[in-house]
Amino acid sequence: MTPSLLPRAALMQGVVSGVAVAIGYGFGSLLSSIVRKLIRREPSATFKHRAWWTLAGSTLVMGGLFLYYGAAWQDDVRAAMEMDGLRATEWFLIVVLTVSVSAFFLMIARFIRGGTRALIRFGDRFFPHHVTVNVSVVTMALLVAGFAQGVLFDGMISSINSAYSLTDRGTSPWITQPDSEMRSGGENSLVDWDSMGTKGRDFAGDGGGPTAADIETFTGAEAMEPIRVYVGLESADDTRDRVALAMAELERTNAFDRSALVVNTTTGTGWVDENVVDSIEFLHGGDTAQVAMQYSYLPSWVSFLVDRSKAAEAGEQMITAIDDRISSMTPEERPTLLVFGESLGSFGTESAFTSPENLLANVDGALLVGPTFVNPLHTLLVDERDEGSPSWRPIVNGGESFRFAVEPSDLTDPELLDDPDDWPQPRVVYLQNSSDPITYFNPALLWSKPSWLEGERGPDINPDMVWIPAVSFFQVAADMAFSMDVPAGHGHRYGSNVVDGWVQLESPDGWTADDTAALRDLIDQRAEERSAKKEAAG
Repeated sequence: MTPSLLPRAALMQGVVSGVAVAIGYGFGSLLSSIVRKLIRREPSATFKHRAWWTLAGSTLVMGGLFLYYGAAWQDDVRAAMEMDGLRATEWFLIVVLTVSVSAFFLMIARFIRGGTRALIRFGDRFFPHHVTVNVSVVTMALLVAGFAQGVLFDGMISSINSAYSLTDRGTSPWITQPDSEMRSGGENSLVDWDSMGTKGRDFAGDGGGPTAADIETFTGAEAMEPIRVYVGLESADDTRDRVALAMAELERTNAFDRSALVVNTTTGTGWVDENVVDSIEFLHGGDTAQVAMQYSYLPSWVSFLVDRSKAAEAGEQMITAIDDRISSMTPEERPTLLVFGESLGSFGTESAFTSPENLLANVDGALLVGPTFVNPLHTLLVDERDEGSPSWRPIVNGGESFRFAVEPSDLTDPELLDDPDDWPQPRVVYLQNSSDPITYFNPALLWSKPSWLEGERGPDINPDMVWIPAVSFFQVAADMAFSMDVPAGHGHRYGSNVVDGWVQLESPDGWTADDTAALRDLIDQRAEERSAKKEAAG
């Protein structure tokens, strides 16, 4: 019931509490077994009777006490994120789910224990007891592991992949095939519209991004039609061929003649944050070319488990190909090369570079949002942060090249940075909400307290959150499942904060703070309109 990074819905709270009860029961059983080995004398019937009543009474008292505190903790977390509290009926559901989930795990444990004992009894007919015990335990462990991996996990992944591959054939109701030659799937495009997948059609289709007219309305000046290139999983046979197709499409649209070229490494399903791609087109008056490529059908969290190498391969091959093409141009001809990645996409982007110095040497700017714990460059930079700066908002070399932000103002705050105005090109911006479980989940939560819970905490981290061995691991893992179900600026939602990231990386001459505020408002408005369309479409 203790708070974690994000508010938990009744269903998830019941699952987390049920798992915690099962873990506690397991430790209790282990302790009981050890005590029985050391003290072979069985307690009296009277002692056992009183012990059971004591256990029942303490369970009711402690359960009620932590339901009370749990409700208060959840209300605090929800209030910090401007969300409504849970109703009384939802807390009743939590109790029912906790009991049901813990009973389910207990039933499985008893089944496994019973099976192991049956193997031991059978083996005792032929071999010494100590031999059958060891062999039976190992056999059952292998059977359970094989079933969990070969049937449960692989079956789940296969089912999810099949389901998402079917949905990938659809097109959002507000998206239509583009007429413009500047978009993949449109006139003279080398990429077939039907091969681009749902996220690709959202990216490149009409209704999925600003037109030159939309940009002119915002800027009050003449704008260019933005270039958007997208290659779907079914557009070519493998990653190498998809990259080659993307490069051919970039050449067809004369993308290398634009002032800014953005390489977007997608998440698992091929999604690119609309706030990100829209905002840079408004920022640069449409004088941009953007490219993205799908590498999986699976949602990001599943891709993280099974397709991580595909994200790395996609990011590395696409960025390398474009970097090589730009390097062949004269300095006067070259567009500004910007790279972007969010969540698993940030891992894919980082995978194209061998070190932070290599990143700075090969791009003009990078915007990396919601990085994961496996991001190699992010991990290195956080570990090498300046003394005294927290891991959730690290300062690296006084903010000389790399800057991290929870709030957009962190990028230029004189109280955090040695010299906010001394920020030469190229620049790298990391946006990481202090309550983002995608960034702060780590298997090490099982056994060690994370650095982000030590010292100064992030602005939306509950002061009552504590690290509990094993339990905190499951709490933050559960947070990952609902990381997008919170307002922007919390969890894994970054909203219009990405505008400030782009502005700090590369903004046109004469751009002002008022312009940034106006663009943020526009991006928020477009996001609300998109949400309304999705809700209307069901």
